[in-house]
Amino acid sequence: MKLVSSKEMLETARKEGYAVGQFNINNMEWIKAVLTAAEQAKSPVILGVSEGAAKYMTGYKTVVAMVEGMLDFYNITVPVSIHLDHGTYEGAKACIEAGFSSVMFDGSHYSIEENVEKTADIVKFANERGISVEAEVGSIGGEEDGVIGGGEVADPKECKLIADLGITMLAAGIGNIHGKYPDNWTGLRLDVLKTIQDITGNMPLVLHGGTGIPDEMVREAISLGVSKINVNTECQLVFSAATRKYIEDEKDLKGKGFDPRKLLAPGTQAIADTVLEKMTLFGSINRA
Repeated sequence: MKLVSSKEMLETARKEGYAVGQFNINNMEWIKAVLTAAEQAKSPVILGVSEGAAKYMTGYKTVVAMVEGMLDFYNITVPVSIHLDHGTYEGAKACIEAGFSSVMFDGSHYSIEENVEKTADIVKFANERGISVEAEVGSIGGEEDGVIGGGEVADPKECKLIADLGITMLAAGIGNIHGKYPDNWTGLRLDVLKTIQDITGNMPLVLHGGTGIPDEMVREAISLGVSKINVNTECQLVFSAATRKYIEDEKDLKGKGFDPRKLLAPGTQAIADTVLEKMTLFGSINRA
């Protein structure tokens, strides 16, 4: 299976009432865990890559090469998209040229006029190459790999302006945040999400900050048009916990336990398990 854009998988999810998970990747173990879990679940999947993570993995072309190599090695048959997460204007264009099949241009920190102008240009550039585009209105709260958002609630009228530019999917701030949710978090603004759904029609909507949102709230968001849900922090937390336990149990001191292939295996499996749990929640199992 070759890389595909996110367009068809999300339009199908929107029509059939489920969501496709975007799971951010950070290294080889992350890619392996997400791809093998998706194949096991027979679920479409989106591999999210921040600009910082791409730099850590030595560049966009390296990311594409690693993913394409694993698609072949594991004989992956489900639809897979590589998607730039919270991309800059320059980063989005660079990713498209490097072989990404989907990009997000995050213009939420610009004025709506500049967001419209830059998003329209990215859409034109991407459409000429068959690449799907995500745009954002109302910055998502918290920090995502150095990109800090104030946690705004999007203006539905501005969402309509961006949606009409020909984007594939729309991320709108509805009280969601990146990272761990604080104890005093009041929940998603599902009333705003409903208004955005009504005004943008069948546009697939994106929910960022998928870690820590109650399951029932996730299901309701999907019923209101959310077709893509981003998960990053939760996979990092379970990877960290499983790796810590391996070392605390002194398994690295027994035999060849120090071998990184053994040391990182529990964390990798923990990511795969989390991905399967999320795919079940999102309703994407056996949808490929």
